[in-house]
Amino acid sequence: MPEKTLDRPSLAVVLVEPQGPLNIGSVCRAMGNFGFDDLRLVNPQTNHLCHEARLMAVKAGYILENARIFSSVEEALQGCHYAFGTTRRFGRYRDRDDFLHPDAAARVICDFSPALSTALVFGREDCGLFNEELDLCQRFLTIPTCDEMPSMNLAQSVSVCLYEVAKQGLEQRGELLEPDLAEVDQVEGMFQQMKDSLAGIDYLDPQNPDHILRSFRRLFGKSGLTSREVRILRGLWSRIDWVQGELNKYTGHDGQGENNE
Repeated sequence: MPEKTLDRPSLAVVLVEPQGPLNIGSVCRAMGNFGFDDLRLVNPQTNHLCHEARLMAVKAGYILENARIFSSVEEALQGCHYAFGTTRRFGRYRDRDDFLHPDAAARVICDFSPALSTALVFGREDCGLFNEELDLCQRFLTIPTCDEMPSMNLAQSVSVCLYEVAKQGLEQRGELLEPDLAEVDQVEGMFQQMKDSLAGIDYLDPQNPDHILRSFRRLFGKSGLTSREVRILRGLWSRIDWVQGELNKYTGHDGQGENNE
């Protein structure tokens, strides 16, 4: 069993009357992927320890083995301080303002102290959670899907929600992988070299060299250049300068001419 991270949210995954062993096993695998292991099953309609479930759980079989069985959602939520019920039914007593998408719910969960226990409650594969079960939850969570095919597979729904919680936790701890973006002076130095190199091969209009260069600025600026990418580009311009210099030795060309665009 992997070591638990002390500052990871205390989060339980509650499956209400799950019908498919493949789904239960896949949920366990998703929980293992994102570092959660508190699985609670309410009246499972299948043997959660069967071969099919174990097959789908892969290395998260320990979550299957330690899953706790309850007879009702109320019992499953004992010890939890806050619960999110997943549903797409907006209903008479619930408007859209009461619903959170997974990313927003993840922010709420990760803002809680790790000592405070929360739960994500997922309903039946065919009919979801009953109103009485949703009443036990403080907030509602819905995954935005298209109207033509709104219902998601249970294990996929769990994966989406746990991914958001894990990602939010990394963001709050400053552990997300951030690109090593180059500083402005590095990028400007690269663009100046680029301008000189492209002018040297007659690619830029000597009367208005910045016209095309601005298009390159927008192209590279959309995602930002890393320090490594700046070095690669500067290496390319240096190679262009060298090749052009060698050509000039044999042709006597001075490197100035008309724009080839």
